[in-house]
Order: sequence, then structure tokens, then C-alpha cells
Amino acid sequence: MTHRQLKAGYFTLAGLNTFASSYYFNYLFFFLRDHFGFGNRGNLWVTALSGLIYFFAAWQCGRFAAKFGRVFSLKLGFVSLAVVMAAAGLTSHSLVAQLVFVSLYNVVLLLTWPALESLVSERESQAGVQQMVGIYNCTWAGTAAIAYFTGGKLYDAFGPGAVFWLPAGIFSGQFLLLLWLEKNHDTVLAATPEPAKKSLQKPYEVRCSVRPVAGYEALEMESVEAQPRHYNETFLKMAWLANPFAYVAINTLFAVMPGVADKLDLSPTRVGLVCSVWLFGRLAAFALLWRWHGWHYRFRFLFAAFVALIASLATILLATHLWLVILAQVFFGLATGLIYYSSLFYSMDVGEASSEHGGWHEAFIGLGVCVGPATGAAALTLAPQSANAFAWAVSGLLVTGLGGLLWLRQSAKR
Repeated sequence: MTHRQLKAGYFTLAGLNTFASSYYFNYLFFFLRDHFGFGNRGNLWVTALSGLIYFFAAWQCGRFAAKFGRVFSLKLGFVSLAVVMAAAGLTSHSLVAQLVFVSLYNVVLLLTWPALESLVSERESQAGVQQMVGIYNCTWAGTAAIAYFTGGKLYDAFGPGAVFWLPAGIFSGQFLLLLWLEKNHDTVLAATPEPAKKSLQKPYEVRCSVRPVAGYEALEMESVEAQPRHYNETFLKMAWLANPFAYVAINTLFAVMPGVADKLDLSPTRVGLVCSVWLFGRLAAFALLWRWHGWHYRFRFLFAAFVALIASLATILLATHLWLVILAQVFFGLATGLIYYSSLFYSMDVGEASSEHGGWHEAFIGLGVCVGPATGAAALTLAPQSANAFAWAVSGLLVTGLGGLLWLRQSAKR
């Protein structure tokens, strides 16, 4: 086995992990609707619970992999995920059990992503890391899109139980694949020389960091033109503000998708076909931003993405025509892609205290996953007579985020 073949194996694990986790969590909301009568409010509360668990678990799971070893963390993660999925399938009649297992899922999933991210970038030159990570980002984004695109058909064809048993099978297969890769890992690395550490001369610098996205890890390493420290930190703060609001929007949308489907009279199969457009749009944004650097330190791009995020989410949630929902998804995907990549890049480029930055980045994502759906759920609880209360509440929350972005920009100019 060659070094590149070993990396292909880890990319395969990343793709399988994304597909299994995306299929379970995104179509769990349809399962809760069909088995327990959950509407938008119930699904939003479940998402808020998941975000809260993620907020606390994300701080510890990366440290676990560093302390006990990446491969051990992966093995424990895959086995635990398979067990959690199987147990959830066996107790599908119990709502309490489903809430317990979705909480456990959010903890043990985080045992896998930091370890995978480290393995795909191991023993690479600076140029090699940039290439591997670009592929990695597109791998998880692409398989997440495919999972949603095909997930509705799988749900209809194999029944709601597939939400648990299909991921359980995939996680078990990942464990077996990892055992095979583990046998070759040390041998391949021993035969692969350490890459030369070439330093770049000013005005260029190299920055590297690992960042998660709703359970998926993504890392970036790139040569970038050096910027004044104050300028860098302003964009970092703006990106740190914008990214949690992107997750407010994303996780609200996932949670209420069964409600959108009911409004538009869409089966799960059709939901997968027509409501995965934004995920492919995000993939396209990742591929573009990976190769094109003209957006770096250009406020107009971040501002335009935030405005598009608010407008497109409101359109998707409130529109009664399918063509409007599809069109809005194009802008939603591009907006979430640029906002996420901005947080990733600026966290990377401000290189000092990178581990502290990573911790804040993770916490902010978990906060967004929790606060957005909780806001929507609270609105529906306080105004049950208004079916669209959650849409207006979450949109209003996003507008406050846009105001904060403008305030940070103006403060930096003073």
C-alpha cells in the first residue's frame, strides 16, 4: 500500500461517516414526525438539544484523540456509533429512548472527526496539506449533499427504520475498514519520508488550523498575503460572529423540513430531490473558494453572503411555490459556503493562539446550532396560533447578527 492509497482509505472513511451521520440526523426529523407526531416546534427543540450537547462535547473529544491516539479514538467512535444506532432502532417505539440516543450520538460522533482530519493531513508537505484538505472539504460537503438527495428515496423504499439500521451498518463497515488500514498505517508512514519544511518569505505566511462544521471537521492550510494584525483580527471577529448565525439558519432549516414538505405536499423522496439543492450549492462554493482567493479580506463578500442568508432562509420557510424554494436554495447554499469558509480561513490566518481560536470556533458553532432552533421553538410555544412564528423569529435573530457584523466593521474604522 502506498502513502496515497492510505490517504484514499481515510477519505473513504470520511465520506462514509458523512453519509451515515447526515442520513440519520436529517431524516430523524421525518421519523419523529411520522411516529410521534412531531411538528416544527418539536423538531426545533430536538435540534436545540443536539446543539447544546455539541457545545459541551466539542471541547473534550479533540483532546481525547490527542491523548489516547487517533486510531483508538476512531475505533471507539465507530463502534459506539454503531451501538447507538442499533439501540435506537430497537427502541424506536420510545420517544424518551430516541432523545437519549440522539444525545449520545452527538457526543460519540465527535470522537471521529478530529482524528480523521489529522490522519488525512499526516506526513504531507505544505502543498500536499493544501491539496489533501481541499479534497477533504469537498468530500464531506459532497457526500452530505448526496446523503440528503438520496435519503428521501431510502426512507420511502426501506421504511423509517432505515434511519437507524443503514447508519449502523455503515459505521460497522467503517470499523472493519479501519482495522485493515491500521495494519498498513505504520508501515506506510515508515516508508514515507518527512516532507521538507519550506518557509515562505514575507509578505506571505502559512497558517493551519482544524475547524468543525456541524459534526464535520475541515482543515485549511494555505499561503496568503500577510495583512496588518488589526485588519486580520477584525475579519476574524466578523467571521466568528457570522458563522454561528449560518448554523442558526442551517439547523433551523433541517429541523422544519418535514413541515416544509407538508406545506408543499412533498413525499420524503421528493424532499431529497428538490430540497438538497442548497447542499450542492454549498459544495460548489467550497470548490470555488478553495481555488479562488479574491474574496480574502473583502468585506463586501461577507456582507452580501449574510444578506443572502437571511433573504433565502425566509423565502424557503415562507414560500408556497416550489420554484421559489428551489431558487432560494441556490443563494442559501452559496451564502452558507462563503460564511463557513470565511470563519475557517480567518481563524487559520490569525495564527497566534490557534488552539484557543479553535476552541472558540467550536463553541460558537454549537451555540448557533442550539440558539437558532431554540428561538424558533420558543416562538411557536409563545405564539401557537401563528404557524410562521418560528420563521419570523429566526429571521429576526439573523437580522440582529447582520447588525452586529456592521457594528464590528464600523468599530474597526474608528
